[in-house]
Amino acid sequence: MNHIVLFEPEIPQNTGNIMRTCVATNTILHLIKPLGFKLDEASVRRSGVNYIDKLEYYVYENIEEFFSKNKGEYYFFTRYGHVPHTSFDYTNKENKDLYFIFGKESTGIPKQILKEHLDRCMRIPMTKNVRALNLANCCSIVIYEALRQQDYNDLLREEPHKGCDYLEKD
Repeated sequence: MNHIVLFEPEIPQNTGNIMRTCVATNTILHLIKPLGFKLDEASVRRSGVNYIDKLEYYVYENIEEFFSKNKGEYYFFTRYGHVPHTSFDYTNKENKDLYFIFGKESTGIPKQILKEHLDRCMRIPMTKNVRALNLANCCSIVIYEALRQQDYNDLLREEPHKGCDYLEKD
């Protein structure tokens, strides 16, 4: 199972967009406090649209609680990572839970946490002109790379509402 973990997220619109992505990809979301917003705040609901009721998510008081309750493969995303996110094998042949951990928008994941997992710190490649991409975009890039390697699991490959032949119809 794929999981996105947000360490102390600050911007409700980012978290709302990540919630929508999690619902679209059957990904479980984990939120580690403190949060920079209330979960019932209108902007989170607006960004997540009507899908939040379909989201499986958990909230933790701190990173220690998260680690104690969740076992599997951890991957940390940081602009200081030396390995591209595409360099890892996410095919999950061992059927482990895969946790993709992202830091807060302003400062990322604390250095002391990253230093304990240097072999799992990665970076999404980009030019020197940009310090970092938007958090919601990073989560989407990473989860879809994992899903691509997993052959998209059970995700739909055709639009379910208007039919697979919608473009061919007059």
